[in-house]
Amino acid sequence: MTLAANDRSLPSEASGRTPVPVGLVVLALAMGGFAIGTTEFASMSLLPYFSAGLGIDEPTAGHVISIYALGVVVGAPLIAVLAARISRRTLLMGLMAVFALGNGLSALAPSYEWMLAFRFLSGLPHGAYFGVAALVAASLAGPARRAQAVARVMLGLTIATIFGVPAASWMGQVLGWRSGFAIVGGLALLTALLLALFAPRDKVAPGASPLRELGALKRRQVWLTLATGAIGFGGLFAVYTYLASTLMAVTGATPALVPVVLAVFGAGLTAGTLFAGWAADRALVPATIGMLLWSAFWLACFPFAADNIWAVSLVVFMVGSGGGLGAMLQTRLMDVADDAQTLAAALNHSAFNTANALGPWLGGMAIAAGYGWTSTGWVGAALALGGLAIWIVAVLDARR
Repeated sequence: MTLAANDRSLPSEASGRTPVPVGLVVLALAMGGFAIGTTEFASMSLLPYFSAGLGIDEPTAGHVISIYALGVVVGAPLIAVLAARISRRTLLMGLMAVFALGNGLSALAPSYEWMLAFRFLSGLPHGAYFGVAALVAASLAGPARRAQAVARVMLGLTIATIFGVPAASWMGQVLGWRSGFAIVGGLALLTALLLALFAPRDKVAPGASPLRELGALKRRQVWLTLATGAIGFGGLFAVYTYLASTLMAVTGATPALVPVVLAVFGAGLTAGTLFAGWAADRALVPATIGMLLWSAFWLACFPFAADNIWAVSLVVFMVGSGGGLGAMLQTRLMDVADDAQTLAAALNHSAFNTANALGPWLGGMAIAAGYGWTSTGWVGAALALGGLAIWIVAVLDARR
């Protein structure tokens, strides 16, 4: 179902329901992003508490975060293919139900081994949810405003870094780490309810099948777009992962200031996502080139700003704004995936989680090699430029 850009309500002829404002649909979709973003980032801040609670050391507890990312990478393509014949509304509600279950069970985990299993389960719906939610939002907004609609869905995740993560972290400290996961489970259930109330009752596209979705894997443009995100987005994660340590070791910030700078990063991420949606609707290819160059520049500035709290806060905001790349690449995949939209859209988030593994790994290697905490900025700039190189290859290949 596609609406003109200026339509403000969903048609009700097919279902007999009262028209629902598109804004309420996007709000429901973004709520799911808020829940996912909260648990993804809050898990890092809750790590010292659940490691103590489960009787394991912190490096071992880090595997709990890694297994969630593995769940995202595995779940995104698997669910997109297997659920090819399920309507998007039903699929989104089911994904949020599984996400709620995984986080609720995480709050009850009796041991490290069970915690690993429950976090893997929690990660499975992540990529597929964002992919399908982006497709629904874009179809409602129409061709002229689809990137902005995708950006608004992703705002749920970015706003989570400003409000959801600090709130979950505070609850974890005051009420115990289990409450941090429990509140995310509650947010997921709220999302499922909102989707049941507001999401359009769509029908499965004629000819939809797992085999058709797998057709996305035959397209070079899909792979090149995914590679752009897997490499180009790694720079942001290289800096963000070690930001707290850099602030305390290099900037001299007190522990109380660290959450403030992390919130500044989230504000930059939100601003960048809003701008990216606007820019991508006007000129997707040059806007993406500009975003990658922007990221490379500010990541390279990070080492020079790290010794001053005001300078580093400004640079962190700018680095966060580079996260708008996500909405741009999600929109590009809609253009190049042809009739395998769901798999391509879901794989975008597998690519970002690949970046989430690659960036910190390379940044950690630079730190371990003795180049210092600020070397993550140089690693990040190199990754952003690597993503730019892949994007240029993709553009030239498309023009052929």
